[in-house]
Amino acid sequence: MALIIGAIVVLACVLGGYVLHGGNLLVLWQPTEVLIIFGAALGSFVIANPPTIIKQVFQGIMRLLVGSPFNKAFYLDLLSLLYDIFDKSRKQGVMAIEEDIDNPEASQIFSRYPAVMKSSELLAFITDYLRIISSGNMAPHELEGMMESEIDSRHHELEEPAHAVNKIADALPGLGIVAAVLGIVITMNFLSEGPERIGLSVAAALVGTFLGIFMGYGFVGPTSIALEHSAKYEIKAYECVKAAVVATVSGQAPQMAIEFGRKALPTHKRPGFQELNDHVRSK
Repeated sequence: MALIIGAIVVLACVLGGYVLHGGNLLVLWQPTEVLIIFGAALGSFVIANPPTIIKQVFQGIMRLLVGSPFNKAFYLDLLSLLYDIFDKSRKQGVMAIEEDIDNPEASQIFSRYPAVMKSSELLAFITDYLRIISSGNMAPHELEGMMESEIDSRHHELEEPAHAVNKIADALPGLGIVAAVLGIVITMNFLSEGPERIGLSVAAALVGTFLGIFMGYGFVGPTSIALEHSAKYEIKAYECVKAAVVATVSGQAPQMAIEFGRKALPTHKRPGFQELNDHVRSK
């Protein structure tokens, strides 16, 4: 939603100011310039990135349009899930959670939290480390180091779509110049047709430069930054899990373990202490 609102504000201010200054919107409609710039941008994007990154970029943009799933409600469910697992392990023994982590789809605990189940990578992260806990006596600092290494790797993966989009944003002004140069080349054919015809052709060429700069700095560049923020909110879920798991391995009670996890979340999306307690009881 923020992406749509921001785009409307950018268009309204730039085009509105242009019209108020006496500009003609029809002059800006140059389909061939659009074809050159955005066709070249799309082609270079495909050349530069593997299919997995291209797919992740479009998935990330769709997520920006509908809203990130990593919100306060998601974090509440995540912490409640961890509490239930830790509580069962503490009361019934570590071996009691083996069936839950081996087949989370059939687990009564995991099935209560469908939002977490939809995030397959995060779910695998949780079950992998719960499995490590149940199968051996790894020291807390060793477990923490292993988790940090995987989180760093995952963070890099999540930021790759943002970097790919940012590269296109950097290229768009240059592609706008390419379109403008081609327009000037075409204008050379009209030198004998009078100032009016030459002026229209030059204006069309300059629209290419405008579109490249406008789209690069007004839309594509900010979208790459939004994708980075989206990646950070997902990584915070991993850091929350890490903090809670390390705390429980260190001997903390389930209630205190999830408090460690809660403190790892961003403040504006972090549930309150009592809010989390009420949610855990309701589940």
